Amino acid sequence: MIRRICKAVSVCLFFTFIYLMNVSSVHAQMDSTSVVTSSDSTIIDAEKFEEAARALPAQPTEDEIIAKRLKALQNEVPLVFNSKIKGFINYFSVRNARYALVMERRKRIYFPMFEEILKSQNVPEEIKYLAIVESGLNAKAVSPAGAAGLWQFMTFTGKEFGLKQDEFIDERLDPEKATVAACKYLSALHRTFNDWELALASYNCGPGNVRRAIRRSGYKETFWQIYDFLPKETRSYVPQFVALTYIMNHMADHNIVADSLEYPIAFDTITVNQYFDIYTFSELLNICSDDMRDLNPALRRGILNGAYAYKIKVPVDKMAQFYLNRIDILDACSKEVPRAGVATSAVRTTSSSSSSSSSSTTNLQKVYYTVKSGDVLGTIASKNQVYLADIKRWNKLSSNTIHVGQRLVIYKKGSGHTTTNSSVSTAKTSSSTTKSTSSTTNSTPSVYYVRSGDSLWTISQKFPGVTVDKIKKLNGLTSNSIKVGQKLILY
Repeated sequence: MIRRICKAVSVCLFFTFIYLMNVSSVHAQMDSTSVVTSSDSTIIDAEKFEEAARALPAQPTEDEIIAKRLKALQNEVPLVFNSKIKGFINYFSVRNARYALVMERRKRIYFPMFEEILKSQNVPEEIKYLAIVESGLNAKAVSPAGAAGLWQFMTFTGKEFGLKQDEFIDERLDPEKATVAACKYLSALHRTFNDWELALASYNCGPGNVRRAIRRSGYKETFWQIYDFLPKETRSYVPQFVALTYIMNHMADHNIVADSLEYPIAFDTITVNQYFDIYTFSELLNICSDDMRDLNPALRRGILNGAYAYKIKVPVDKMAQFYLNRIDILDACSKEVPRAGVATSAVRTTSSSSSSSSSSTTNLQKVYYTVKSGDVLGTIASKNQVYLADIKRWNKLSSNTIHVGQRLVIYKKGSGHTTTNSSVSTAKTSSSTTKSTSSTTNSTPSVYYVRSGDSLWTISQKFPGVTVDKIKKLNGLTSNSIKVGQKLILY
């Protein structure tokens, strides 16, 4: 009995063992299949895979890619790639990518104009990127050394290449004229050295320094051969130009994307050959004065003295309105209008120096400003809404240097009386003289120029004793219709 039980147990154990072996084998197969088979259950030959991998071309490095891109961009100006240029590319694409973004926003303002002028002057188009190195595409940029404008002309060099500079005009700040001058200068430098890299270096440090570097190098002929003998700033100048040329063409490849863009103001031009106040012009045509100053950055004080004809840029959408009222607007702009201390009579010829001095502060109140730490004349002028040049004239300053605690005289719009000092001539006159000159000394003007939004009613409310009927009678008006720039007699 016991023997039969043992035999039965043995048989059960045997079949259990066989079952477990089969299950283990199935699982092993399933695991193996999941690891070494592809989606179509085909086994990959490892040796063949390795051979195929070896046959694939090696992926180019980042340096090789950049070098290839620069070569593709190269036209007339060499765009080499080396460690120094790589350093600047890394700087403008990573550490200071914000600068590249700002340039991307601004380039549409100036690049179309650059391209047109460069082509007309037979200068390589890629030179347009040099303005980024020079000024960051800021037409009003002025360096501590006194270089000004998009192309950073010094005073003497600007005059040498035809850029007018006087009390009223600084054409170094005129984008078009400065670009033409830069083309002429760069072309002359290229003729001297017969090499665009050396021409660029000369533009930065002067041809004399480049010649000196050539001599010290043993009369080598290329920028990179004389690199170690150039001024430190110039050694960075050309590599920056190459790096920025690359960055401005491959921003997206470095994940630099501008979130907004700036575009130029469409403009037409008018020629003026008279005294001209850009602020009065802006008011009459309802133009933002900042837009007019941006269009005409060469106007130092926003006025012209009429000594020569000059082209003024005007937003194109205002030209029709200007031509409809051309005579009246130009007549209004020819008047000396005291504005927050701006002594416009200083730029007009008068019959006597005393009358000029007196009228300069008529209806203006003298105030004093004490210089504080951190102040410069430019910020003081801005705070008080006057011109820097006038502050210097009022205070007989020969330079822009001021010191903390210094007391400055400033003439601002006041209540109608004028406070004077020894530098401003005033005189009491007889009643008859006072009466004859009341139009210039009284705070209420006898003539008014219509501005945008004016009506006869609103004008009458601005001046005591003036009514709509009186204005109509004095000016021969048969209706209440008036137009911007129209001259109205009030008294």
